[in-house]
Amino acid sequence: MAWKIDQVAKPAIKNPVLIEGLPGVGNVGKIVVDFLIDTLGAKKLFEITSHQLPHCVFVNEENLVELPEIEVYYKNVGNRTLLFLAGDIQPINEESCYEFCHAVLDTIQKRNIKEIITLGGIALPKPPKNPKVYATGNSKPLLRRYEKSRMVHMDTFTVVGPIVGVSGLLTGLAGKRNIPAVSLLAETFAHPNYLGIRGAKELLKVLAKNLDLKVDINKLEEEFEEVNAEMGQDMSAFQRRRIKVEKKQLKEEKERLDYFG
Repeated sequence: MAWKIDQVAKPAIKNPVLIEGLPGVGNVGKIVVDFLIDTLGAKKLFEITSHQLPHCVFVNEENLVELPEIEVYYKNVGNRTLLFLAGDIQPINEESCYEFCHAVLDTIQKRNIKEIITLGGIALPKPPKNPKVYATGNSKPLLRRYEKSRMVHMDTFTVVGPIVGVSGLLTGLAGKRNIPAVSLLAETFAHPNYLGIRGAKELLKVLAKNLDLKVDINKLEEEFEEVNAEMGQDMSAFQRRRIKVEKKQLKEEKERLDYFG
């Protein structure tokens, strides 16, 4: 099998909801998922490896090499288990992306997944001061639930081209399996070295409202500011990951579309 998923813990899982946040435009999804993993104290559940990951290693802040990683973390919150799909990269091409998404869906469907939330960015020509969050998905009832929160815009088709990558494909393929899924897309700047903190904060607000998460959203921006102020000093795990994101961004090889998940 092209994708190997190793389970490293055996927690009690109840009413699971998967939240995906892999690198993309502005890294907004990755910023959100990395922050929630740290803030909530989520633990690792799965390690995902494949020869279809980029043939490279990354150099960390300790001058040591690291292989690309994709992992799933878990945290019980209230009457459900939140699963966080996190990593340094996305699958390298169309075929590997399909295989990856099917492997993930096979794994979580066995655990009676209730909902999937994918996170991504909408590329704008300049940094937005007040980013909007748009929602699309494969289930009208699920979209109506998010619409009632009055925190998302539903006219996604008017501002977004194809949703490329895991964020889009996971949502579409989940629909073929009757798994409700929503894709939340925050406006952000299209520059490859830009970190969309403002867009990530707006995504966090939507997740906190709809999943009843008790997190201090302002700490996200504080963490980012501390990275800039404390370079070379002791850093939290979240801060180290933010630095790695900047170092690890790969140049886009595909033709640039309006949006890349």
